[in-house]
Amino acid sequence: MKRFKFNFSIFKKLIKKYRNYILLAALIVLTMGAIVYGWILKDLPSPSSLYSYDLPQSTKIYDRKGELLYKIFTDQDRTVVPLGQIPEYLQQATIAVEDKDFYRHLGVNPVGGILRAASSSITKGRLEGGSTITQQLMKNTLLTPERTVTRKVKEIILSLWAEVLYSKNEILEMYLNTVPYGGTAWGVESAAKRYYDKNVEDLTLAESALLAGLPVAPTRLSPFGNNPDLAIQRQRHVFSRMVEEGYITQEEADEALGEEIIFAENRTNIKAPHFVMFIREKLAEKYGEQVIEKGGISVTTTLDMSIQKMAEEIVASEVADIAKYDVGNGAALVTRPATGEILAMVGSKDYLASGSGRFNVTTALRQPGSSIKPIMYAAGIETGKITAASPIHDEPTCFIVANQEPYCPVNYDGQYHGIAHTRFALANSYNIPAVKTLHHIGLETMIATSSAMGIDTFQDPSRYGLSLTLGGGEVTMVDMAEAFGVFSNGGIKKDLIYVLKVKDNKGETIYEQDKESLNIVSQLEIVGKRVLSRETAFIISHILYDNGARSSAFGSNSELVVRGHPEVSVKTGTTNDLRDNWTIGYNQDYLVATWVGNNDNTPMNRNVVSGVTGAAPIWNKIITNLLADSKQSWPAIPSGVIGRSVCVLSSSLPSSEGESCPTRFEYFVKGTEPTDVENLRRMVNIDKTTGRLANSGTSPENIEQQEKSIVYDITGNPYCIDCPPPETPTTITEKSGE
Repeated sequence: MKRFKFNFSIFKKLIKKYRNYILLAALIVLTMGAIVYGWILKDLPSPSSLYSYDLPQSTKIYDRKGELLYKIFTDQDRTVVPLGQIPEYLQQATIAVEDKDFYRHLGVNPVGGILRAASSSITKGRLEGGSTITQQLMKNTLLTPERTVTRKVKEIILSLWAEVLYSKNEILEMYLNTVPYGGTAWGVESAAKRYYDKNVEDLTLAESALLAGLPVAPTRLSPFGNNPDLAIQRQRHVFSRMVEEGYITQEEADEALGEEIIFAENRTNIKAPHFVMFIREKLAEKYGEQVIEKGGISVTTTLDMSIQKMAEEIVASEVADIAKYDVGNGAALVTRPATGEILAMVGSKDYLASGSGRFNVTTALRQPGSSIKPIMYAAGIETGKITAASPIHDEPTCFIVANQEPYCPVNYDGQYHGIAHTRFALANSYNIPAVKTLHHIGLETMIATSSAMGIDTFQDPSRYGLSLTLGGGEVTMVDMAEAFGVFSNGGIKKDLIYVLKVKDNKGETIYEQDKESLNIVSQLEIVGKRVLSRETAFIISHILYDNGARSSAFGSNSELVVRGHPEVSVKTGTTNDLRDNWTIGYNQDYLVATWVGNNDNTPMNRNVVSGVTGAAPIWNKIITNLLADSKQSWPAIPSGVIGRSVCVLSSSLPSSEGESCPTRFEYFVKGTEPTDVENLRRMVNIDKTTGRLANSGTSPENIEQQEKSIVYDITGNPYCIDCPPPETPTTITEKSGE
């Protein structure tokens, strides 16, 4: 065999020939290496230091004046327990719901995890999911919670490294002792003590499954949080996963689901608890659980503790007074409309009450009743389809939709009021005129206006019908406060805000609300997105503080009258099933929304939920206290609003010649004021048998032409003033699917 000899001369020629390319390749390799080192590997911690990370620091939440509301902190006396003391079904539940392939992968799960996360990054534009238990351990102990590609790469490298240094059981043990379970509970032993007042080794299957479901969103899912039912829903999901993975049988899962879980008393020293939990959840969404629980940040909120305390006392006292009328709870929200600042949030009568005290009504979905009507009427005025003087016949009316039962609304008082112009229909909260108006302006128009004003829950018009204007769609109190704030702000929408400043644990400001946006003296200084014209906002507000206009339904001396402040606009709302009772009112300085009802949606006694009882006394006492030392703040009349004297019946102009009509004064958006002179007398077909207007069912031989006083309403239908009132409902055909 001939021995091979390396030919250096050929090698030298190749180097000389391709020298520039070789140098370029070497430069690229060195550059990429430097980038990778500086981007990822530099300062990369070692998994061998898993238990040597910095001690956690408490997060402090303050009101706007610096009063401490709550400390969020990790228990400094965390007890680390060996894996042998942790129930096997808690280990299995955790693996089933967090990382089913834990014992099969090498720290990362490229198929079941990383590819899913990559897909989510592409479709949603953010990193999420895909983390194994090992990766979560690295993130919780050695890395920051920031959602970046750099952190994700570091997390993967450290996870692969940790799998070399530790066994699977060691990794699982460290994870279970360091993962957050909500509140001060970090690690399974602390969590068992917090939620059940037990040692972890004594937990049942049901308790373990509930605990295992918390780490994915500890604040939101906590049984001590705003929505304790979410913890139970998550527990069901954990059981389902355990059955799928073969850890337990369906029979065992069903038996555990039937077990009653007894939670420990939630001992806490907290002020404005519903607001604090609301803030905590928002901060966790923005900064991550680890920063909130251990980062030592300082948060100055918009809350005014003096207003909060006053509102809490009024809600508790008033609900206690009406408890005999089947009223179990009450809530209140106070904002400054011009800035959107939340000044007080009372989510229930008693946060620490057993059962549903932690339920935050201000952020829960409830039906608003007639309190939604101002938004609907605003949509009509804004689009020019109605004015504050538009005649709307309040008479028996049925709306016919194809393939549906006729919809025949009734008024709260069970009566009919004849010609009810927009001002009086809204002020007195008549239902039939409201439904007629919605039919006239269109459901899509109302939903679009509602959404623009801040109602986030009205989406697809096909899901709703004409009952939407009577409260047939669910809303939250925070959304209603935002929407009514548009009226107070002259048509400008301000998002509700709740944080003024955030500082890190070194005292450095990492967020601060723009101070100029908070120093608002007059309505004209408000800056934001205009969603209504100043003219429409003014007219709606004017109707809502017109005590004379609403006196037919509420009287002239009701709980809607604020002594010394006639400029306060207000609207009540009660659902037909008596499950929700609202009052929302405002001037240019404050907005107050109140509610009474039962968390479980059981109906209240009708005697306590009329328009001026129930929530109205709570509202009146709160806003009276707020305005006790304030001057009246009347909204200025916009230049685009014009006043006219119009005829009481027709809203047409009075004649300048001869006998004139009785008149009243009304405001109009310029260009929509009436131009025609009143002329009521018309020849119409009359049913000789009844004396009423003839209709399609009247026999031709019974029809006779007579001169009558006729007013046409927004639907175009005639109303005979000097005929007997109608006995049968007017029918209005609605387009299918509208």
